[in-house]
This record gives sequence, structure tokens and C-alpha cells, in this order.
Amino acid sequence: MKRRRKKSNYPAIRKFVIAFFVLAILGGFGMVYELYSRVYQPNIVLPNDASEKYIYIPTAADFSDVVKVLSENGLLINANSFKWVANRKNYTQNIKPGRYFINRELNNNELINLLRSGEQVPVKVTFNNLRTKQALSGKISAQMEADSIAIMEHLNDTAFLLETGLNTNNITSLFIPNTYEFYWNTSAKAFLERMQKEYNKFWNKERLKKAARIGLTKFEVSSLASIVEMESYKKDERPIIARLYLNRLKKRMKLQSDPTIIFAIGDFSIRRVLTKDLKIDSPYNTYLHKGLPPGPICIPSINAIDAVLNASKNDYLFMCAKEDFSGYHNFAKTAREHGKNARKYRRALNKRKIMR
Repeated sequence: MKRRRKKSNYPAIRKFVIAFFVLAILGGFGMVYELYSRVYQPNIVLPNDASEKYIYIPTAADFSDVVKVLSENGLLINANSFKWVANRKNYTQNIKPGRYFINRELNNNELINLLRSGEQVPVKVTFNNLRTKQALSGKISAQMEADSIAIMEHLNDTAFLLETGLNTNNITSLFIPNTYEFYWNTSAKAFLERMQKEYNKFWNKERLKKAARIGLTKFEVSSLASIVEMESYKKDERPIIARLYLNRLKKRMKLQSDPTIIFAIGDFSIRRVLTKDLKIDSPYNTYLHKGLPPGPICIPSINAIDAVLNASKNDYLFMCAKEDFSGYHNFAKTAREHGKNARKYRRALNKRKIMR
């Protein structure tokens, strides 16, 4: 009697092994794809209405703040994948504040490399046509992270004032209107230190020599330049006005400048100074007090400062706005001649019903 051969289960085992490896390979591919997607697929996409975007990471921000900034700007597609890559690249513990520029799609790896590098784009900080410290502080804080309160505190800081040789009245002369590059997260203190360097650079040997020649310190030049600035926006006229006031200072006459009255009142919308205004009790009232006011009545432009340093030669002692409202002035050497010019201008104001 023949023995029956036992049926081998090898084919089944082989099929199982093959299936296992196929599933493992597919699973591996799936894991690789998932990893690739988290790291290398775009996760930052610009909104349809923007070709570029700046993001601002505040000082002392933590990782949740970064996610919030990206999300609020409509840039982050998948927050979870960003967090996953950030953890593995240790970005969550390495946040660097600043202003960062995005002008294309970025994957998580590229985005984190950018933010972790600290390679922020500087801001161009511009200020001009400002009257007060408060206006300056507000203007700067609108362009940088430092808030206006912090800037004001430093402007009034005793140690800083001693270092600059200025006081609370003339500290605005430290600022030379221009456009400067700063990192967005520059502190108020660092901003003012930079302004001090720019100020010292501006007041070179040539300008200091010209100031000495007209008998003024650089602080006094700024104060006079602020009056010249407010008297006329016509740049070609400013050297004439500067000499007129230098003539009055030399003769120890009161400057009698209407813009100083407006500054003392604090209402910069005033278009007509009245007789009663001339009696206002203020050290800035140049109708009552001889000499220059305690400090600038605005932050004078480079043009106005140089107009004082390069004042034209003339013997004028009086000026009055022209009755045609062109922005130019009638100049006079005598009070009598000035009286005629003033009456013409007053009639023109009355005709236009400009009473204040």
C-alpha cells in the first residue's frame, strides 16, 4: 500500500512573506511620502491678492506667537506640519524677532531656516516736518517695534541728556531729518544711540566752523533753523530769512517771529496770529523775550540748518508774508516800510476772511 505524500504549505508561506514585504514597502513609501510632505511640500502660500508679504515676529515672542502671526497673515496652510518640523529643527527654542520678507511659496524647512537665521529685511525709517517730541515718537513707533512711550522715556532720561549735552527743550535738535535703515525690532535706546551718531556725523568740522563764524552753537543753529523752516517753505528764500534774524540777534532786537507764538499756543492750525497772542506767557514768545527760544519749534530740515550756516548777505530787519499768498515774503530794512507791507497783508487776510 502506497504512503500519501504530505502536502507542502511552502507556497502559502511564500505568498505571506511576499505580501508582508509588499505591505512593508508600501508602508515605507507612505511614511517617506508623509515625511516628505511635512518637510518639503509648500506650506506657506501667498494670498491671491499679494505677490509678497512681510511678517513681524515681536521681541520676546514664543513659538505659539509665531504660529499666530503666520496664521493671521493667511500664509500657513498646515499648522501641525509646521509645528512637527519646527520641533525637530529646534526652532521652538530658537525664536528670533524681526521683520521677514516672503515673496514665494516656502516649505516648512525653508521657512524655518529663514526665521531661525534671523536674516530680516531692514526698514527705511523716515521723519520730517515734525513739531514736537511727541510727534517724533509717534512717527518712529509707527515704523518700528519700539513704542512711543519708550522713546519718550529715553528722550527725557537724565543720563541720556547729560551724554548728549542737551536738555528737555532742545533734545529735538539731535534728530536730523532723513531716511535711515534700521532693523524693525531695534530698541528705543539703540535707535537714539544711532541718532546721536548721525548727529555727530552731520556736525562735521566745516559746519561747526560756519556756526562759530556766525556766533552760534550747533544747538542755537538748530533753534534758529526751526524758525526759518516755519517762516517759509520756499527754500530759495530761507538764506535771506536766516540773515534777517541774525541781523536782529546782532542788534539785540527781539526776533518777533509769529511761528514761535503758534508753538507757544500749541495749535498748529492757526493761520493768523492776533495781537492778544503776542502777550502769551511763554519762554517761546519771541515778542516778549529777547534772543532765541529755549529750543527748536520744530525739527529743522538739513536745508533750513544749512540756510542758517550759509545765510545770504542783507540788511533786512523785518519781513511779512506777501499779500498774493505765494508763500514768499516782503522784506524791509525799516519799521515804516514794514508797516506798509503788514497793512497790505492784513487787508488780504480780511478779504479772504482768514480771521484765525
